[in-house]
Amino acid sequence: MFNRRLTALLQVIFLLLVVLSLLVGLSYFTTDSSFGFGRVQSLVHSWPNHGSANDRVGNGSASTVPEKEPSSKWLEDAPAYINAIMNPEDTTFNRLECPTLSGDRYTYLRDNSSNAQGFRVRPKYFFALDLYNCRHILPRLFGSIVEAMRFLGPESCALSVVEGRSTDGTYEVLKLLQPEIENMGAKYILQTNGIDPTGTGVNRIQALADLRNQALQPLVDHPDQFSPDTTVVFLNDIVPCMEDLLELIHQRFYQHADMTCAMDWTYVGKDPTFYDIWIARGMNGDSFFDIPADGNWNSAWNLFWNNPESHDRLMFGKSFQVFSCWNGATAFTAKPFFEHKLKFRSSFEQECYQGEPQLFCKEMWYHGYGKIAVVPTVNVEYNDAAGKKIKDLKGYVSKLVESEQQDDESLHIKWEPNPPENIKCMASYANQTWCHWDEQLAENGVWA
Repeated sequence: MFNRRLTALLQVIFLLLVVLSLLVGLSYFTTDSSFGFGRVQSLVHSWPNHGSANDRVGNGSASTVPEKEPSSKWLEDAPAYINAIMNPEDTTFNRLECPTLSGDRYTYLRDNSSNAQGFRVRPKYFFALDLYNCRHILPRLFGSIVEAMRFLGPESCALSVVEGRSTDGTYEVLKLLQPEIENMGAKYILQTNGIDPTGTGVNRIQALADLRNQALQPLVDHPDQFSPDTTVVFLNDIVPCMEDLLELIHQRFYQHADMTCAMDWTYVGKDPTFYDIWIARGMNGDSFFDIPADGNWNSAWNLFWNNPESHDRLMFGKSFQVFSCWNGATAFTAKPFFEHKLKFRSSFEQECYQGEPQLFCKEMWYHGYGKIAVVPTVNVEYNDAAGKKIKDLKGYVSKLVESEQQDDESLHIKWEPNPPENIKCMASYANQTWCHWDEQLAENGVWA
């Protein structure tokens, strides 16, 4: 009798072990092991459970680091930043004042789709940022992102942030922000990365490219979790208004563009200077203003001095086509990432030395995504005080577009299907040459 009971017990234990092994095997095949995003995925439109930050950081990358331990020193101050971010009426910090949204210009961007089948809405707006030591601008930067997500529909939005090496409390604010964003109904992925792009022996451009790729990794790894027409809104450490973000998205759809960029500025004197001069190239292949071999910026005021069409559209606040841009804030289609056609990178050997955003635009053109435009009504700076100055000088989006007529055909870009044959290569101010626009792509196995 005892032996029969023991045998039955062992059979039950054996069956349980078999079931357990099957479950473990299933989780292995349904979990993304390369980057750690997602545990076992359930419904088709459900969002993966991201687990802890240790799970979210790629185990195979030497540049990533485990989740940092929040500093008690900075945690004490963080709730004030969270309250400011989540409450646009908060006046704790002296941040850029932004107008309240009015009118119906952006209403069509909102997600009004029903959820009749019980599936969760797949996000179609993906906000991405790489941030370092910028706590002072978070109330404005993230306040505007939160307002934009609320307007667009939180369930239609995902927010991916890579924080690196901050010692000013940036990480602590971003960490405490997570439950607030998720309670809205949006998706929030926070990662850390310890690489220092300015470190000794570090390829600066490749490091920056890696950081940008890391911010987009959830999109690349889980395309089925997003709308096929997802727009990526990639932001630098700027101080935008909500309407700046919405206008970039709007112009992408209104112009049928693949990518739209702001105009970013910096105050090196009493007058503002266009900032992203190393990256941006016009449809004549040249930089937005002339920089001679001695590196002086005396002609910074003379934008598009040799490109009359772009100059005129800039002056009248009308979007215009360019070869490349980034300019602090950009909105672009996620399709080439879903198709695994491109990623951010540094220059190939024997290729013009250039920044990762310019190389990104170069490959966008190469893969048939050459509808790239600058939106001159969106003007941004990198701190609140300067942001106020540039808005006072250039104007807020809502004021600049209020007199537009819907039937004004001149607002539409007449897209050039082909890029300029040659592009100015500015490896350094003293070393400026011209090279073919698709230099070294085919030679390095990049195929259209």
